[in-house]
This record gives sequence, structure tokens and C-alpha cells, in this order.
Amino acid sequence: MALERMEALEARIRGLVDLVQELKQKIAALEEDLRAARDRLSKQNQMNHRWEEERSDIRSRIEKVLEGLESLECLEESKEVALD
Repeated sequence: MALERMEALEARIRGLVDLVQELKQKIAALEEDLRAARDRLSKQNQMNHRWEEERSDIRSRIEKVLEGLESLECLEESKEVALD
């Protein structure tokens, strides 16, 4: 009977050792997935920052063009008033 209990205990310990090894492998895989996700997030954040800079630059350029158009309109209006 003691031998049977010892064998049962040994089997449970082997099962636990296998479970620990399996969990270690899963943890390693999850850590790698997390590292890859963080890398992707970092790259995405950098890309978003560049897009924001481009957007700001484009907005500034459009505002300058609009200011130029407005000044042209003012010149045209003043010419019309002068001709009258």
C-alpha cells in the first residue's frame, strides 16, 4: 500500500513538473508576443507623430495660401473702388 501511495505521489509530481514546464513555455511565448506588440505600438506612435507633423505643416501652408488669396481679393476690391 505504501508503494502504491508513493507511485501515485510520484505521478502527481511528474504531472506538476510537466505543468510547470508547459506554463514556462507559455509565459515565454506571451512575453515575446508582448515585446512584439510593444514594438508595433512604438512604431505606430512614431508614425502618428510624423503624420501630425505633416498635417500641421500642410495646415500652415494652406493658411498661407488662403492669406495670399485674401490679400489678392483686397487688392482687386481696392482697384475696383479706385476705378469708380
